[in-house]
Amino acid sequence: MKKQKLHTDFLEAVEFVNNYTKPLPADLLLKLYAYYKIANKNFSNPGSKTPLINAFKANALIQAKNIGREEAMKQYTKLVNKEIRK
Repeated sequence: MKKQKLHTDFLEAVEFVNNYTKPLPADLLLKLYAYYKIANKNFSNPGSKTPLINAFKANALIQAKNIGREEAMKQYTKLVNKEIRK
């Protein structure tokens, strides 16, 4: 996949998720969270006021830590297309 297409597809998937109004499973949201953070090189700590949510987010990031930025974009887009857009 060419880089420009990858970036375009990723941004479209992010926009789709941001505008999606139906509830999504927590495990799916955590995967999307981790891929999004890695794709955007945002390695700041989770910012929830709830420690348990921060722990889940941190765990999702740890599980995805060995993938690169482009792979995170691919996985995010793939997950959105497979699980949400169906």
